[in-house]
Amino acid sequence: MTLQHLGWNETFAAEFEPYLERGWTPARVSSDNKISCRLLGVEDGRIEECDAVLAGKVYHEAETDAELPAVGDWVALDKSGDENVIRARLHRQSRFSRKAPGNSSEEQVIVANASRVVVVTDPGTDFNPRRLERYLALIARGGAEAMVVVNKSDLHPAERCVEVAGAVRALGGGVEVCLTSVLENKGFKALKQHLKKGATLAFTGSSGVGKSALINHLIGEEWLWTGEVNEVTGKGRHTTTARDLLVLPRGGILVDNPGIREVQMWTDEDTLRGRFADIDQIAARCRHHDCGHGRDAGCAIRAAVEGGELSPERYKAFLKLEDEIQELRRRRKKRQMTLERRAKRDHKIKARNREDRREIEWELKPRP
Repeated sequence: MTLQHLGWNETFAAEFEPYLERGWTPARVSSDNKISCRLLGVEDGRIEECDAVLAGKVYHEAETDAELPAVGDWVALDKSGDENVIRARLHRQSRFSRKAPGNSSEEQVIVANASRVVVVTDPGTDFNPRRLERYLALIARGGAEAMVVVNKSDLHPAERCVEVAGAVRALGGGVEVCLTSVLENKGFKALKQHLKKGATLAFTGSSGVGKSALINHLIGEEWLWTGEVNEVTGKGRHTTTARDLLVLPRGGILVDNPGIREVQMWTDEDTLRGRFADIDQIAARCRHHDCGHGRDAGCAIRAAVEGGELSPERYKAFLKLEDEIQELRRRRKKRQMTLERRAKRDHKIKARNREDRREIEWELKPRP
C-alpha cells in the first residue's frame, strides 16, 4: 500500500513539500466530529489509522466551518508530541457541498477530494427529478464527476426502471446512469469500473435507498451493518449516521454519507445555467433581451412551455433554484457585512485599549 492508494497525487505532493521539511507527514481524514479527526496514513507499506486534534492555528484561522478539515481532506500531521496534531489542510481538488440546513448562510462540506459523487435513488417514491437536478448542480459546482444509481430495481417493474433511467438522462449534462439490484447482483459493472487505485466514490441520497447495501456489496463483506427492508415503507432499516472513508484492498475508496433530507443549494449562477443550458438557448429567442418570461410580448420561454418544447415542471424548478441562489447570495452579503462591522469594532476596541495603556504607562513613569 502507498499514499497513492489513498488518493495522493503529484499536486498534493508539491503543495506538501514545505510541511515535509518540518517533519510532518501527510494523512487523509476518514471521519471527523469537528473536535478531533480519524486519519489514514501509510507506514511501512501498510495503512495506519490514528486520531488527531486540530491545532489552534488551524481552528482560529478558519473563517467558517467549511474551511476546517472534512472527510476526504488531506492534512499535515505532526506526530512529534504527546498527541497527534493537524497543522494544516491542503487545498481541495474537489468538494461536494450544500448550504447548511436551516437559516444559515454557510457552506457545509459533505466530502472533499471525491473523484465521483454517486447519487442513489430508487424507481419508487424516492425518485424526484427536481431533487436530482439540485444534486447535479451541486456536484458540478464542486468539480467532481456525477453518477446516478437507480437502486432496488428488483422491487419494481422493468418498464418503470427503464422509464426512470431515461428521465435521469433527460436532465442533461451527460450524467452516467445505472440500474442496480443488490439482491439479484445486477448493474454493478459500471460502478466497479470506477474503483481504481486512488479514485474516491462518495455515495449520497435519501435515507433508505440502499446506499450502505450497495457499499457492502462492492466491499464484498458486511462492513456497514444493514437491516432488512421494512414491508410498509419499502425502505431499509439501517441509517448511516456518520461519514466514513473506506479503502478497498483491490483499489478504490468509498464514502458512505448519512441520508440527506434537504438538498439546499450552494452554487453560483454560472453553474446553475450550465445545468439548464436548454432554457438559456430558448430564452435567447425572446423578442426583448430583458424579457421577464412572464406576460412580455414575444417571450420564447412562454411559447416553449405552451408548445410542449419545455416542461412547466423543469422551468419552475429552474426559477426556484435561481431564487434560492439569489437568497443565499443576499444572506452571504449580509453575513460579510456583519463580519466587517465586528472587525472594525474590535479594531477600535484594541486601539482604545492601547491608548489607555499608554496613558497609564505615562502616569506611572517616574519623573526626574
